[in-house]
Amino acid sequence: MNGSLEGKKIVLGITGSIAAYKAVVLARELIKRGAEVQVVITPAGKEFVTMLTLATLTRRQVISEFFSHRDGTWNSHVELGQWADAMLIAPATAATIAKMANGVADNMLVTTYLSMKAPVFVAPAMDLDMFAHPSTQHNIELLRSYGNHIIEPGTGELASALVGKGRMEEPDNIVKLLEEHFAKAQSLAGKRILITAGPTYERIDPVRFIGNYSSGKMGFALAEECAARGAEVVLVSGPVALQAHSPNIRRVDVESADEMFEAATATYDNMDAAILCAAVADYKVEHSEANKIKRDGNALPLNLVPTKDIARALGTSKRNDQLLVGFALETDNETANAEKKLKGKNLDFIVLNSLRDKGAGFKTDTNKITIIGRKGTEAYPLKSKREVAADIVDTLESYMHEKK
Repeated sequence: MNGSLEGKKIVLGITGSIAAYKAVVLARELIKRGAEVQVVITPAGKEFVTMLTLATLTRRQVISEFFSHRDGTWNSHVELGQWADAMLIAPATAATIAKMANGVADNMLVTTYLSMKAPVFVAPAMDLDMFAHPSTQHNIELLRSYGNHIIEPGTGELASALVGKGRMEEPDNIVKLLEEHFAKAQSLAGKRILITAGPTYERIDPVRFIGNYSSGKMGFALAEECAARGAEVVLVSGPVALQAHSPNIRRVDVESADEMFEAATATYDNMDAAILCAAVADYKVEHSEANKIKRDGNALPLNLVPTKDIARALGTSKRNDQLLVGFALETDNETANAEKKLKGKNLDFIVLNSLRDKGAGFKTDTNKITIIGRKGTEAYPLKSKREVAADIVDTLESYMHEKK
Protein backbone atom coordinates (compact mmCIF):
# COMPACT_ATOMS: atom_id res chain seq x y z
CA MET A 1 0.00 0.00 0.00
CA ASN A 2 1.32 3.45 -0.95
CA GLY A 3 1.19 6.03 1.81
CA SER A 4 2.61 9.16 3.34
CA LEU A 5 5.36 7.17 5.09
CA GLU A 6 6.15 4.96 2.10
CA GLY A 7 9.52 3.28 2.50
CA LYS A 8 10.34 4.90 5.84
CA LYS A 9 12.09 2.60 8.28
CA ILE A 10 10.89 3.08 11.84
CA VAL A 11 12.11 1.42 15.03
CA LEU A 12 9.14 1.26 17.40
CA GLY A 13 10.21 0.94 21.03
CA ILE A 14 7.64 -0.41 23.48
CA THR A 15 8.06 -0.31 27.26
CA GLY A 16 6.20 -1.67 30.27
CA SER A 17 3.09 0.50 30.39
CA ILE A 18 -0.61 -0.27 30.15
CA ALA A 19 -0.54 2.10 27.18
CA ALA A 20 1.37 -0.60 25.26
CA TYR A 21 -1.96 -1.60 23.75
CA LYS A 22 -1.86 1.69 21.83
CA ALA A 23 1.47 0.63 20.32
CA VAL A 24 -0.35 -2.19 18.52
CA VAL A 25 -2.65 0.33 16.87
CA LEU A 26 0.32 2.60 16.21
CA ALA A 27 2.28 -0.15 14.46
CA ARG A 28 -0.75 -0.96 12.29
CA GLU A 29 -1.24 2.69 11.29
CA LEU A 30 2.43 3.15 10.43
CA ILE A 31 2.37 0.07 8.20
CA LYS A 32 -0.87 1.18 6.51
CA ARG A 33 0.97 4.35 5.49
CA GLY A 34 3.80 2.40 3.91
CA ALA A 35 6.39 2.32 6.70
CA GLU A 36 8.60 -0.63 7.61
CA VAL A 37 8.36 -1.16 11.36
CA GLN A 38 10.85 -2.99 13.56
CA VAL A 39 9.64 -3.43 17.13
CA VAL A 40 12.12 -3.40 20.00
CA ILE A 41 10.38 -4.19 23.28
CA THR A 42 11.60 -4.22 26.88
CA PRO A 43 11.12 -7.30 29.06
CA ALA A 44 8.44 -5.43 31.01
CA GLY A 45 6.71 -4.45 27.77
CA LYS A 46 6.16 -8.13 26.95
CA GLU A 47 3.91 -8.35 30.02
CA PHE A 48 1.41 -6.02 28.33
CA VAL A 49 1.40 -7.07 24.67
CA THR A 50 2.47 -10.31 23.01
CA MET A 51 5.42 -10.76 20.69
CA LEU A 52 3.21 -12.81 18.36
CA THR A 53 0.73 -9.97 17.90
CA LEU A 54 3.47 -7.50 17.07
CA ALA A 55 5.35 -9.88 14.78
CA THR A 56 2.15 -10.67 12.89
CA LEU A 57 1.36 -6.99 12.37
CA THR A 58 4.86 -5.93 11.34
CA ARG A 59 5.87 -9.12 9.52
CA ARG A 60 9.17 -8.87 11.38
CA GLN A 61 10.59 -10.81 14.28
CA VAL A 62 10.26 -8.68 17.42
CA ILE A 63 13.54 -7.86 19.15
CA SER A 64 13.73 -7.89 22.93
CA GLU A 65 17.06 -9.36 23.97
CA PHE A 66 20.64 -8.87 22.80
CA PHE A 67 20.71 -12.51 21.72
CA SER A 68 17.95 -14.73 20.36
CA HIS A 69 17.46 -17.65 22.73
CA ARG A 70 16.10 -19.68 19.84
CA ASP A 71 19.18 -19.73 17.58
CA GLY A 72 21.77 -17.58 19.33
CA THR A 73 21.50 -14.76 16.77
CA TRP A 74 22.97 -11.46 17.96
CA ASN A 75 20.61 -8.53 17.55
CA SER A 76 22.81 -5.60 16.58
CA HIS A 77 21.75 -2.29 18.09
CA VAL A 78 24.38 -0.61 15.88
CA GLU A 79 22.78 -1.92 12.69
CA LEU A 80 19.34 -0.81 13.89
CA GLY A 81 20.73 2.66 14.54
CA GLN A 82 21.99 2.85 10.97
CA TRP A 83 18.90 1.22 9.40
CA ALA A 84 16.20 3.50 10.79
CA ASP A 85 14.84 6.76 9.43
CA ALA A 86 13.28 7.42 12.84
CA MET A 87 12.93 5.82 16.26
CA LEU A 88 9.64 6.12 18.12
CA ILE A 89 9.37 5.06 21.76
CA ALA A 90 5.69 4.75 22.58
CA PRO A 91 4.83 4.25 25.33
CA ALA A 92 7.86 5.53 27.21
CA THR A 93 7.74 4.87 30.95
CA ALA A 94 9.42 7.00 33.60
CA ALA A 95 12.02 4.25 34.08
CA THR A 96 12.93 4.08 30.39
CA ILE A 97 13.04 7.89 30.11
CA ALA A 98 15.42 7.97 33.09
CA LYS A 99 17.66 5.33 31.52
CA MET A 100 17.71 7.13 28.17
CA ALA A 101 18.49 10.48 29.79
CA ASN A 102 21.37 9.04 31.80
CA GLY A 103 22.78 6.46 29.39
CA VAL A 104 21.85 3.35 31.39
CA ALA A 105 22.13 0.78 28.60
CA ASP A 106 20.87 -2.30 30.44
CA ASN A 107 18.36 -3.46 27.82
CA MET A 108 18.10 -3.71 24.04
CA LEU A 109 15.78 -0.73 23.68
CA VAL A 110 18.00 1.80 25.49
CA THR A 111 21.12 0.42 23.78
CA THR A 112 19.41 0.88 20.41
CA TYR A 113 18.45 4.43 21.39
CA LEU A 114 22.06 5.26 22.28
CA SER A 115 23.18 3.95 18.87
CA MET A 116 20.44 5.73 16.91
CA LYS A 117 21.57 8.07 14.13
CA ALA A 118 18.02 9.01 13.11
CA PRO A 119 15.66 11.42 14.91
CA VAL A 120 14.08 10.00 18.07
CA PHE A 121 10.49 10.63 19.17
CA VAL A 122 9.44 9.89 22.75
CA ALA A 123 5.80 9.53 23.86
CA PRO A 124 5.66 9.43 27.69
CA ALA A 125 2.95 7.43 29.43
CA MET A 126 2.58 7.23 33.19
CA ASP A 127 0.50 8.33 36.18
CA LEU A 128 0.09 12.07 36.69
CA ASP A 129 2.24 12.26 39.82
CA MET A 130 5.05 10.31 38.16
CA PHE A 131 4.93 12.59 35.14
CA ALA A 132 4.90 15.74 37.29
CA HIS A 133 7.73 14.55 39.56
CA PRO A 134 10.80 16.81 39.32
CA SER A 135 13.06 13.88 38.44
CA THR A 136 10.87 12.88 35.48
CA GLN A 137 10.60 16.45 34.26
CA HIS A 138 14.37 16.85 34.58
CA ASN A 139 14.96 13.69 32.56
CA ILE A 140 12.51 14.82 29.86
CA GLU A 141 14.31 18.15 29.60
CA LEU A 142 17.60 16.29 29.29
CA LEU A 143 16.18 14.28 26.41
CA ARG A 144 15.00 17.51 24.77
CA SER A 145 18.44 19.04 25.18
CA TYR A 146 19.92 16.02 23.37
CA GLY A 147 17.72 16.84 20.37
CA ASN A 148 14.97 14.27 20.95
CA HIS A 149 11.37 15.11 20.07
CA ILE A 150 9.04 14.82 23.07
CA ILE A 151 5.41 14.02 22.23
CA GLU A 152 3.54 15.57 25.13
CA PRO A 153 1.07 13.24 26.88
CA GLY A 154 -2.58 14.12 27.06
CA THR A 155 -4.79 14.88 30.04
CA GLY A 156 -7.61 12.56 31.06
CA GLU A 157 -8.51 9.50 33.09
CA LEU A 158 -5.49 7.32 33.78
CA ALA A 159 -5.13 3.62 34.59
CA SER A 160 -5.03 4.54 38.28
CA ALA A 161 -8.53 6.07 37.88
CA LEU A 162 -7.01 9.47 38.66
CA VAL A 163 -7.49 12.31 36.20
CA GLY A 164 -4.52 14.35 35.01
CA LYS A 165 -1.65 14.63 32.53
CA GLY A 166 0.11 11.39 31.67
CA ARG A 167 -1.94 9.62 28.98
CA MET A 168 0.13 8.62 25.98
CA GLU A 169 -0.82 10.67 22.93
CA GLU A 170 -3.28 8.90 20.62
CA PRO A 171 -1.78 6.85 17.76
CA ASP A 172 -3.42 8.95 15.01
CA ASN A 173 -1.82 12.13 16.36
CA ILE A 174 1.58 10.46 16.70
CA VAL A 175 1.43 9.27 13.10
CA LYS A 176 0.56 12.81 11.97
CA LEU A 177 3.60 14.15 13.83
CA LEU A 178 5.83 11.66 12.01
CA GLU A 179 4.24 12.55 8.68
CA GLU A 180 4.89 16.24 9.35
CA HIS A 181 8.48 15.48 10.33
CA PHE A 182 9.22 13.63 7.09
CA ALA A 183 7.38 16.25 5.04
CA LYS A 184 9.77 18.85 6.46
CA ALA A 185 12.83 16.66 6.10
CA GLN A 186 13.63 17.95 2.60
CA SER A 187 11.88 21.32 2.74
CA LEU A 188 15.26 23.11 2.70
CA ALA A 189 17.04 20.69 0.39
CA GLY A 190 19.42 22.56 -1.88
CA LYS A 191 19.45 25.64 0.36
CA ARG A 192 22.63 26.96 1.96
CA ILE A 193 22.27 28.73 5.28
CA LEU A 194 24.81 30.61 7.38
CA ILE A 195 24.23 30.61 11.15
CA THR A 196 26.28 32.40 13.78
CA ALA A 197 26.19 31.16 17.37
CA GLY A 198 27.65 31.65 20.81
CA PRO A 199 29.62 34.52 22.34
CA THR A 200 32.78 36.26 21.22
CA TYR A 201 35.80 36.81 23.45
CA GLU A 202 37.65 40.12 23.13
CA ARG A 203 41.14 39.73 24.57
CA ILE A 204 42.53 42.05 27.22
CA ASP A 205 45.70 39.99 27.57
CA PRO A 206 46.56 36.29 27.03
CA VAL A 207 44.46 35.18 30.03
CA ARG A 208 41.62 37.73 30.27
CA PHE A 209 38.84 38.76 27.94
CA ILE A 210 35.58 40.69 27.63
CA GLY A 211 32.73 38.30 26.90
CA ASN A 212 29.09 37.51 27.66
CA TYR A 213 26.93 34.69 29.00
CA SER A 214 25.84 33.16 25.68
CA SER A 215 25.96 29.35 25.69
CA GLY A 216 25.36 28.93 21.95
CA LYS A 217 22.37 26.63 22.54
CA MET A 218 19.95 28.66 20.44
CA GLY A 219 22.30 28.94 17.47
CA PHE A 220 23.18 25.24 17.56
CA ALA A 221 19.48 24.32 17.76
CA LEU A 222 18.87 26.45 14.66
CA ALA A 223 21.74 24.75 12.84
CA GLU A 224 20.40 21.28 13.67
CA GLU A 225 16.86 22.26 12.64
CA CYS A 226 17.98 23.64 9.27
CA ALA A 227 20.18 20.60 8.67
CA ALA A 228 17.32 18.25 9.59
CA ARG A 229 15.27 19.88 6.82
CA GLY A 230 17.96 19.19 4.24
CA ALA A 231 19.89 22.47 4.19
CA GLU A 232 23.67 22.75 3.95
CA VAL A 233 24.62 24.74 7.04
CA VAL A 234 27.74 26.73 7.77
CA LEU A 235 27.83 27.28 11.54
CA VAL A 236 30.21 30.03 12.62
CA SER A 237 30.58 29.51 16.36
CA GLY A 238 32.25 31.45 19.12
CA PRO A 239 33.84 29.59 22.06
CA VAL A 240 31.22 27.10 23.35
CA ALA A 241 31.20 23.59 24.82
CA LEU A 242 28.63 22.26 22.33
CA GLN A 243 28.88 19.76 19.49
CA ALA A 244 27.09 19.85 16.14
CA HIS A 245 25.67 16.44 15.26
CA SER A 246 24.27 16.60 11.72
CA PRO A 247 26.62 15.76 8.85
CA ASN A 248 24.95 18.65 6.97
CA ILE A 249 26.63 21.16 9.32
CA ARG A 250 30.10 22.55 8.56
CA ARG A 251 31.40 24.22 11.68
CA VAL A 252 33.80 27.16 11.67
CA ASP A 253 35.22 28.03 15.10
CA VAL A 254 36.18 31.62 15.88
CA GLU A 255 37.00 33.55 19.04
CA SER A 256 36.66 37.30 18.49
CA ALA A 257 34.11 39.58 16.85
CA ASP A 258 36.65 40.39 14.13
CA GLU A 259 37.12 36.69 13.37
CA MET A 260 33.35 36.13 13.25
CA PHE A 261 32.99 39.16 10.96
CA GLU A 262 35.58 37.79 8.54
CA ALA A 263 34.05 34.29 8.51
CA ALA A 264 30.48 35.57 8.05
CA THR A 265 31.23 38.12 5.35
CA ALA A 266 33.40 35.65 3.44
CA THR A 267 30.60 33.07 3.47
CA TYR A 268 27.35 35.01 3.00
CA ASP A 269 27.72 35.65 -0.72
CA ASN A 270 27.27 31.92 -1.40
CA MET A 271 24.34 31.52 0.99
CA ASP A 272 20.58 31.64 0.46
CA ALA A 273 20.04 32.97 3.97
CA ALA A 274 21.83 33.87 7.18
CA ILE A 275 20.56 33.71 10.76
CA LEU A 276 22.69 35.88 13.02
CA CYS A 277 22.13 34.33 16.43
CA ALA A 278 25.56 34.94 17.97
CA ALA A 279 25.95 37.35 20.89
CA VAL A 280 28.73 39.38 19.29
CA ALA A 281 30.60 41.90 21.44
CA ASP A 282 29.80 45.49 20.51
CA TYR A 283 33.16 46.69 21.85
CA LYS A 284 36.69 45.38 22.06
CA VAL A 285 39.86 46.54 23.80
CA GLU A 286 41.70 48.94 21.51
CA HIS A 287 45.10 47.45 22.33
CA SER A 288 45.33 44.01 23.97
CA GLU A 289 48.53 43.20 25.85
CA ALA A 290 50.93 40.51 24.65
CA ASN A 291 51.79 39.54 28.24
CA LYS A 292 49.65 39.02 31.31
CA ILE A 293 48.85 42.28 33.07
CA LYS A 294 50.18 42.20 36.63
CA ARG A 295 48.16 43.51 39.56
CA ASP A 296 49.75 46.66 41.01
CA GLY A 297 46.91 47.97 43.16
CA ASN A 298 46.00 50.76 40.75
CA ALA A 299 42.93 51.12 38.56
CA LEU A 300 43.24 49.57 35.12
CA PRO A 301 41.71 51.81 32.43
CA LEU A 302 40.58 50.02 29.28
CA ASN A 303 39.93 51.97 26.10
CA LEU A 304 37.11 50.22 24.25
CA VAL A 305 36.40 50.72 20.55
CA PRO A 306 33.44 49.45 18.48
CA THR A 307 33.67 46.08 16.77
CA LYS A 308 32.68 45.60 13.15
CA ASP A 309 28.90 45.27 12.71
CA ILE A 310 28.21 41.91 11.07
CA ALA A 311 24.46 42.46 10.58
CA ARG A 312 24.96 45.87 8.98
CA ALA A 313 27.66 44.55 6.65
CA LEU A 314 25.56 41.60 5.49
CA GLY A 315 22.46 43.80 5.22
CA THR A 316 24.36 46.17 2.95
CA SER A 317 25.60 43.38 0.67
CA LYS A 318 22.34 41.37 0.68
CA ARG A 319 20.98 40.50 -2.76
CA ASN A 320 17.28 40.30 -3.62
CA ASP A 321 17.46 36.51 -3.63
CA GLN A 322 18.95 36.34 -0.12
CA LEU A 323 17.37 36.50 3.35
CA LEU A 324 18.87 37.92 6.52
CA VAL A 325 17.58 37.20 10.02
CA GLY A 326 18.78 38.94 13.16
CA PHE A 327 18.36 38.54 16.91
CA ALA A 328 17.70 41.19 19.52
CA LEU A 329 18.19 40.47 23.23
CA GLU A 330 16.82 43.46 25.09
CA THR A 331 16.29 44.61 28.68
CA ASP A 332 14.06 47.65 28.01
CA ASN A 333 12.03 49.20 25.18
CA GLU A 334 12.22 45.78 23.60
CA THR A 335 9.93 46.16 20.60
CA ALA A 336 11.12 49.66 19.67
CA ASN A 337 14.77 48.62 19.83
CA ALA A 338 14.13 45.49 17.78
CA GLU A 339 12.20 47.39 15.10
CA LYS A 340 15.00 49.95 14.87
CA LYS A 341 17.54 47.16 14.34
CA LEU A 342 15.25 45.46 11.79
CA LYS A 343 15.07 48.55 9.59
CA GLY A 344 18.55 49.94 10.20
CA LYS A 345 20.34 46.72 9.26
CA ASN A 346 18.10 45.66 6.35
CA LEU A 347 16.89 42.45 8.01
CA ASP A 348 13.94 40.46 6.69
CA PHE A 349 12.80 39.64 10.20
CA ILE A 350 14.21 39.80 13.70
CA VAL A 351 13.83 37.45 16.66
CA LEU A 352 13.26 39.37 19.88
CA ASN A 353 13.76 37.98 23.37
CA SER A 354 13.92 39.83 26.66
CA LEU A 355 15.98 39.16 29.74
CA ARG A 356 12.89 40.16 31.70
CA ASP A 357 11.11 36.97 30.57
CA LYS A 358 11.81 34.06 32.90
CA GLY A 359 13.33 31.13 31.04
CA ALA A 360 14.54 33.26 28.11
CA GLY A 361 17.99 34.51 27.23
CA PHE A 362 21.39 33.11 28.09
CA LYS A 363 22.27 29.65 29.45
CA THR A 364 18.67 28.33 29.57
CA ASP A 365 17.28 25.36 27.64
CA THR A 366 14.14 27.37 26.87
CA ASN A 367 13.34 30.64 25.14
CA LYS A 368 10.40 32.98 24.68
CA ILE A 369 10.48 34.94 21.45
CA THR A 370 8.60 37.44 19.34
CA ILE A 371 9.24 37.47 15.60
CA ILE A 372 8.99 40.92 14.01
CA GLY A 373 9.24 41.29 10.24
CA ARG A 374 7.81 42.54 7.00
CA LYS A 375 4.90 40.12 7.34
CA GLY A 376 3.94 41.32 10.80
CA THR A 377 4.60 40.39 14.41
CA GLU A 378 3.97 37.08 16.17
CA ALA A 379 4.63 36.30 19.84
CA TYR A 380 5.28 32.74 20.99
CA PRO A 381 5.00 31.14 24.44
CA LEU A 382 7.95 29.75 26.38
CA LYS A 383 9.29 26.64 24.61
CA SER A 384 12.40 24.50 24.43
CA LYS A 385 15.10 26.01 22.23
CA ARG A 386 14.70 23.17 19.71
CA GLU A 387 10.99 24.01 19.43
CA VAL A 388 11.82 27.72 19.17
CA ALA A 389 14.28 26.86 16.40
CA ALA A 390 11.49 25.08 14.51
CA ASP A 391 9.27 28.18 14.79
CA ILE A 392 12.05 30.41 13.48
CA VAL A 393 12.87 28.10 10.57
CA ASP A 394 9.15 27.81 9.73
CA THR A 395 9.13 31.60 9.44
CA LEU A 396 12.30 31.54 7.34
CA GLU A 397 10.68 29.06 4.95
CA SER A 398 7.58 31.25 4.62
CA TYR A 399 9.79 34.17 3.61
CA MET A 400 11.68 31.94 1.16
CA HIS A 401 8.43 30.97 -0.52
CA GLU A 402 7.74 34.67 -1.15
CA LYS A 403 11.04 34.92 -3.02
CA LYS A 404 10.01 32.31 -5.55
